Amino acid sequence: MGHKNSYIFTNKSHSQKGIMATILGVISLSTLIYTVVRSYQSTGEIPIQYGAAVLLAMIFALAGAALGVISRTERDKYYFFSYLGILLNLLALGCVSAILYAGAYAVG
Repeated sequence: MGHKNSYIFTNKSHSQKGIMATILGVISLSTLIYTVVRSYQSTGEIPIQYGAAVLLAMIFALAGAALGVISRTERDKYYFFSYLGILLNLLALGCVSAILYAGAYAVG
């Protein structure tokens, strides 16, 4: 009837590359959201700096996705930030793809 208290000690830690992938994903998505909102507010008349920001966000997302995949291959680590980084960066790359697709096939 006794409930045995058992503790599991581990030396696992979060992957530094996974954390960096998550940070890059957050930066990429926030940059994309900011540029889309500002572009919408200015009725499509945007400065060239917004295009450069989206290009950098795409580069960050590519690097973040690569870091997320690399961090997933590490052993004895927690993989939460690896998966989150991969998800955020792929979402950012999908948003960039949608923006480019909409720009290429815009009616007008």
